[in-house]
Amino acid sequence: METSSSTESEWRTAVAAERGESDEAPCSICNGMGFVTPDVPPADPQFGKAVPCDCQRHRIEERRSASLRAISQLGFLESKTFENFRPDPAGLPDEKRRNLRAAYERCLEFAKKPEGWLLLRGGYGSGKTHLAAASANLQIARGRPVIFVTVPDLLDFLRATFAPDSPVGFHERLEQIKSVPLLIMDDFGTESGTPWAQEKLFQILNHRYNARLPTIITTNHELEEIELRVRSRLVDPGLVQIVTILAPDFRLSGVHDDQSDLSSLGLHWGQTFASFDLRQRDLPRNDQKNLQRAIEAARSYAEAPEGWLAFTGAYGCGKTHLAAAIANHWRQQGYPVLFISVPDLLDDLRATFDPSSSTSYSKRFKEIRAARYLILDDLGIESATSWAREKLNQIFDYRYNAQLPTVITTATEIEKLDNRLASRMLDATHCTVFAILVTSYRGAASKPE
Repeated sequence: METSSSTESEWRTAVAAERGESDEAPCSICNGMGFVTPDVPPADPQFGKAVPCDCQRHRIEERRSASLRAISQLGFLESKTFENFRPDPAGLPDEKRRNLRAAYERCLEFAKKPEGWLLLRGGYGSGKTHLAAASANLQIARGRPVIFVTVPDLLDFLRATFAPDSPVGFHERLEQIKSVPLLIMDDFGTESGTPWAQEKLFQILNHRYNARLPTIITTNHELEEIELRVRSRLVDPGLVQIVTILAPDFRLSGVHDDQSDLSSLGLHWGQTFASFDLRQRDLPRNDQKNLQRAIEAARSYAEAPEGWLAFTGAYGCGKTHLAAAIANHWRQQGYPVLFISVPDLLDDLRATFDPSSSTSYSKRFKEIRAARYLILDDLGIESATSWAREKLNQIFDYRYNAQLPTVITTATEIEKLDNRLASRMLDATHCTVFAILVTSYRGAASKPE
């Protein structure tokens, strides 16, 4: 069998390292040389070529495995196994527990027999890295070569080969990563977005895609955020299985609660559909009917959230109560909800520019933009600055295109909002606008809800 130059170099190095260090008798086949020349006719491709002797093959494989382990970053993740993963944790709603159990079983099945690609999506601390590491550890326990590496570090490994004292060349290292029998790329999407980085990642994934080499990728990014060439590979149903993990951050203590620290829903815990006052004693009949239709629209949307729902009306008319009731309904079902007033949203984004902020702007903005269920309360004149208008437009545009459930309340006439925001809300195929026509509950329309 013909060997590559890198393989030949490996076994020659192995032989040199072993010479004079072993008390074993020389191999009777190669006489201790470590290689043989096959006895084949001149027409055979192997004619005149030296190949490793069988006595050296296990040493070569050991060295290869050691090289792959040097690239891999399992470290403390060596303790991550399927046995110590909790697929049925207490405190999770039934839907999320079933989802986590299904993800666990799919990963275990893949780890036992790696075929195709597995894309694990989920938030920070949802368990996707544990499952990916457990897959690597199971394969290693079976003596099979694996590379487990975070994507930023993978790129650093490649850059390091350009150093004059690097013991490994760039092309050799790239070939190792491209061709390893199982590659696990953790935290995809956090790497630098430089053209060089994007090109190297595409080369790796494109090679493995064409060769159908087993690959596991974990990411907390939306697919739409991933570079188009790579995304086209990741969404191929003929090769890739996408597993979305809905569990919250397991690293948080206490009861599992995936509500964002941005959310002010806790302040509205008592605002439910049951506590909503239809004001049958103080409203004219037509206003009562309008309020009844408003709560029916809110209930209907809460049960089957499709597209957007926008409530308009004077301050104190009940639109925030209905938005909070929708949010509390989703919260009781175990869904993550971000309920935030638009002025607070913009303040939170501005706060990330403070050098002492523990959260980056990009992370905070993505959290808001891609929230599974988002309720924007009190949209209005705070969008007057160009920066605020641009941020809100980015959020609206992303959620509009991704068709993410969104509830909006505003006391401002939609036509007076920024044109780009208004165009999304006035699209009747995507957003239902309900005008609450009643006067303020508190009898003072100038007071905020």
